[in-house]
Amino acid sequence: MPIKTAIFYLLIITSGLFISCDKANNNGTLVEDISAFNNAVSNAKPGDVIILKNGIWKDAELIFKGEGTEKKPITLKAEIAGEVFIEGVSNLQISGNHLEVHGLFFRNGHSPSENVISFRTNEKEVANYAKVTNCVILDFNNLERDQDNLWVQFYGKHNELSNCYIAGKTNGGPTVRVDLKGNQSIRNFHKISNNHFGPRPRKGGARGETIQLGSSFTSMSPSNTTIANNLFEECNGEVEIISSKTNFNIIKNNVFYKSEGSVVTRHGNYVTIDGNYFIGDGVNEQYGGIRIINTGHWVTNNLFYKLKGKSFRSPLAVMNGIPKSPLNRYNQVTDVVVAYNTYVDSSSPWQFGVGTNIAQADVLPKSEIRSARPLRTEVVNNVIYNSEGDPNPIIEHDKADGVTFESNIIYNNGVAIANDHGLIAKELSLTEIGKDLSVPITGFDDVVIYEGFDFESITNDLLGNSRNESNKIGAILNAANVNLDLLDKSKYGAYWFSDVKESKEVKTFNVKSTEALVTAINEAESGDIINLINETYQLPKSLVINKTITIKSEGKAEIIYNGAASTPAIELHPYGKLTLQNINLKGTTTQFAFASLKENMSNHFGLAVIDSEISNFNYALKVYKQSFSEEIIFKNTTISNCENGIELSEETNDRGDYNTEYLTIDNCLFTDIKQNVIDYYRGGYDESTIGGNLLVTNSTFTNCGAKEQNKTLLNHRGIINVNITKNTFENNPVQFISTLWGAKNNVASDNQISNSGKIATEENLKQKLMY
Repeated sequence: MPIKTAIFYLLIITSGLFISCDKANNNGTLVEDISAFNNAVSNAKPGDVIILKNGIWKDAELIFKGEGTEKKPITLKAEIAGEVFIEGVSNLQISGNHLEVHGLFFRNGHSPSENVISFRTNEKEVANYAKVTNCVILDFNNLERDQDNLWVQFYGKHNELSNCYIAGKTNGGPTVRVDLKGNQSIRNFHKISNNHFGPRPRKGGARGETIQLGSSFTSMSPSNTTIANNLFEECNGEVEIISSKTNFNIIKNNVFYKSEGSVVTRHGNYVTIDGNYFIGDGVNEQYGGIRIINTGHWVTNNLFYKLKGKSFRSPLAVMNGIPKSPLNRYNQVTDVVVAYNTYVDSSSPWQFGVGTNIAQADVLPKSEIRSARPLRTEVVNNVIYNSEGDPNPIIEHDKADGVTFESNIIYNNGVAIANDHGLIAKELSLTEIGKDLSVPITGFDDVVIYEGFDFESITNDLLGNSRNESNKIGAILNAANVNLDLLDKSKYGAYWFSDVKESKEVKTFNVKSTEALVTAINEAESGDIINLINETYQLPKSLVINKTITIKSEGKAEIIYNGAASTPAIELHPYGKLTLQNINLKGTTTQFAFASLKENMSNHFGLAVIDSEISNFNYALKVYKQSFSEEIIFKNTTISNCENGIELSEETNDRGDYNTEYLTIDNCLFTDIKQNVIDYYRGGYDESTIGGNLLVTNSTFTNCGAKEQNKTLLNHRGIINVNITKNTFENNPVQFISTLWGAKNNVASDNQISNSGKIATEENLKQKLMY
């Protein structure tokens, strides 16, 4: 119910002074603007409640300072939770003791500072025993991708982020970060609990963690932060979902669902990772589990379900370290326990020596060579179940001679294992424990449990069952009366917010003229279709795409763009995702067919060109710096008579960034493209970045590359995954078709080459160090 307000007037007869106060009632003080807010904060006493009036608070820099007590905190809350919208250039800073923030919605804007919510107001004034709860931060991105910031930054001690929904960060920087610089923030005992971390889109490079605990240079400090009972859904920003860079953190009882990354003990020691669910789909090779670096970690009672991640994103990745490593690199793994975990249908779940790069010693300094193998590490009492047999459940990128394997079992559907490290074969079956979730629980009671030092501290299983009386291996002792619904979103995040979108009926606009085309684009909603039913459309200005839209025709309608030079026929804005199908798009040689904005690309775009023809442009596709698309597809399409082809090469900061995660060219014809036929660049030596991804298949390239200065037809320097297969190259005046990076996943096969140079391989590609 809305809060009823009344205006109280205090008439002080003895002084003759008439004082007007903020609107107030028995529930607190209602403030309507920044001035009233500041006044209420400056006068707040323990137990006071400051209520922000419903509506839009635009360009609001809220500084919330106060001294509450444990029993009487000072509270800042929305008049109605979810009805106070913090928009524009806005942020919230908190300092003092025992403060609480409830019910705010940050949207349609960005922060003027390095944080959206900060648990300090300046370097000396931090928050302690403060709580931000039941709030939402959605798409609150800086205007440029390289303008790094953090949405929530912890300082001080005993602070809490709980029951919030946070999603949509596209610019650089972790979503949530714990800072440990200064004694006021060490041994902080912060809690991050019961939140729903919704989709964080792929960033296209490093600096995209969802949670980062500390930094490289505070990695020897104790943090004692707890991350518990959160849902991480499609957190795909980069290879690390949680990056623990400090000591004595606890990561417990979380659900990681279809998230392209891993929980990583990146720096720091003695992290407990217990009772978590890592859930994939059995297909996507990016969904990861836990990656181990450094000393003293305990990985217990976790379930890894249908994960197909490889190497850095494998279900369990134990890395090689750098001897005498500096703080910001990779310390050797020592004294780690991996016990009582269950792996179901997860490919090659145990991988050791991950990241070894001894073969690249001729292009890397000695300080970068990861040759230190894990020591004194115990992998024991675990269960592996494979519906389809896996010949390599254990992969040694380098020898795992410092690892103890004991009391581990596997059901492998009869497939032999060459390198089993004592895995005990068992006939197992699955027991359903919840929606789309089945695990092996019986069939291994006879396996003798490995009793390691301090193992009596592992008192419960994944479901909370006690191990004290009837213990056995694996993550789950029994599943009696258990029916898990891990994706019941009502258990996480703000109670008043739902990210479930109602299905919408797709609307089709049949247009006969250019004017009708422009009108239809403006009126259409995301997901709608625009059907061109005439033969030709003269286009004098760029079509602006800022939503998900399909433009198509039945008989290959023609769009002729005669706009100004160096402008695009189709301009892709933030959120603009276009499918162009069965269209003949023509220019007058000086313009671009497709282009992103030159600046302020605060969110991703997308492009799929199918069954179409692109001709007579300066650029077929021009993607500017700080623009990013998760996927760009050209399929069954002809690109001809263009000065430049597909250019995604302006991310030259050499920090591991690139302009698209996936570039796919399938069954296309490139003819008379003078330069930048395909130019796709990622610079900087960053071993944990595993993109981008280039697929060129079943395509023909004829008379292309005549003006290419480096005499290479397909440029993809620094791209990690490249597949050039079943293509035809004819009469292209270049020296090289492609230079593959041999040490990475660059391959070429079944290509027909005539008078077009060659495909070369450079085993160790030298790149600028990022660190």
